[in-house]
Amino acid sequence: MEAWYHYVLLVLVGFVVGFINTVSGGASLISLPFLIFLGLPPAVANGTNRVAIIIQTAIGVAGFKSKGVSTFPFNIYLGISALFGSIIGASIAVDIKGETFNRILAIIMVAVVLIIIFKPKISIEELTERVTGKYLWMGIIAFFFIGIYGGFINAGIGFVILLFLHYVNHMTLVRANATKVAVVCIYTLSALAVFVFNDKVLWEVGLVLAIGNGAGAWFSSRISVGKGDGYVKMFLIIMVVVMAIKLWFF
Repeated sequence: MEAWYHYVLLVLVGFVVGFINTVSGGASLISLPFLIFLGLPPAVANGTNRVAIIIQTAIGVAGFKSKGVSTFPFNIYLGISALFGSIIGASIAVDIKGETFNRILAIIMVAVVLIIIFKPKISIEELTERVTGKYLWMGIIAFFFIGIYGGFINAGIGFVILLFLHYVNHMTLVRANATKVAVVCIYTLSALAVFVFNDKVLWEVGLVLAIGNGAGAWFSSRISVGKGDGYVKMFLIIMVVVMAIKLWFF
């Protein structure tokens, strides 16, 4: 980076990204283009972004826990499964370009919106979490494949995780969010290791971005607990629509 104000912009962008990613997802579609705009090659931008994601999600976990929201050990089981998948995804991302996949993801985002809008509502009073037995194994298998995509690019993965946990495991959106940040934190560790091994990380840029990401994640995690599921759902729908438009047209 050539100018001092780039670092200021990194922190500001990081805050917005950390806030959005913690309450819904998709904000890597903001940070990745911004890093590329600053002159980072796409693969390096992808790897550098993982530094901020780890800090963001670790602080997000702490923020949810400070409000009494934790899904341990369920989140660990899913995280370990996703970790192995992310090694595969990150290994692919080191050498491949994802332009075609952007349009595929845009279609997925639209599908997500339709599911959110038209899926029969689950009453909070009748919502009994299903995190053991076959539902645990369904999650472990699903999150291996989620980890592959997360390791590849990560953008938009929060939407998929939230929907899976809400409709399959019957978690409230707040508890699903708490699970999501823990799982992403775990699998991003292995993805980052792959990028580091292939010399695709600029630590200075990643750590500055992480300052903003972490602050946004702490603020968002505590607000989302207080606001409840309605707030998370509204934010989720808005972000899915915005990200789908960006992916398809830009």
